[in-house]
Amino acid sequence: MKHIHRNLYYAAVFLIFIPFWPILFILRKQSHKRYSTFVKIRKKIALAASSLVGFKYQIQWEKEVDWGRNYIVCANHTSNLDITAMIKVCKHDFSFIGKDELLTNPVTGLFFRTIDIPIKRTSKMSSFRAFRRAQEYLQEGKSIVIFPEGGIGEDYPPVLDPFKNGVFKLAVDLNLPILPVVIEDAWKVFWDDGAKKGSKPGIVHIRVLKPIEDEDLTIGANELRDRVYGLFKKNLNST
Repeated sequence: MKHIHRNLYYAAVFLIFIPFWPILFILRKQSHKRYSTFVKIRKKIALAASSLVGFKYQIQWEKEVDWGRNYIVCANHTSNLDITAMIKVCKHDFSFIGKDELLTNPVTGLFFRTIDIPIKRTSKMSSFRAFRRAQEYLQEGKSIVIFPEGGIGEDYPPVLDPFKNGVFKLAVDLNLPILPVVIEDAWKVFWDDGAKKGSKPGIVHIRVLKPIEDEDLTIGANELRDRVYGLFKKNLNST
């Protein structure tokens, strides 16, 4: 039954995407001007598909977030549902930085060819281009969402993998706040892409920590990375 549920979820995503495809296809060459339209359509698709198969998202805010500002949003990564969790959290126009394999997916591919930022993590040149584009978006006032572990690990139950350094250097260089988002248990209802364990309806609990900003950004990128990693480790161990 869990594998049937997984298939129903992916079918729901695709079927909800289809009516929006002509609009997105027509606007794809104007995606920079129509950026907010792409963000809004993606939100409708993600949340509607989750709702249809019984995925719910419960958010706890450590501090009220000022969405009049832009952020580098960092989250741990154990499930494909983490993408929808971040879409649910963010009230500001944003782009994902994600693996270039998402370009081949019929749904995510369209967004990663327009508003999102694909990265081939084994290529230094791809990483350089990705973070250059992220810098441009941030300077335009948009937010960036990244999973600093660099992907979903193979351990089950999941463990928090070490964070990559690039996003923290970006935060220090641009003096932009980091918004840590702890996704506590998405893996319990949908681990990774669901291929091994399937999925089931349930609640994904999300904890949005207070932004890291101002004097906390005056330290080096490595120290900032370690500090943010420690926050995630502490909060995940307390769940």
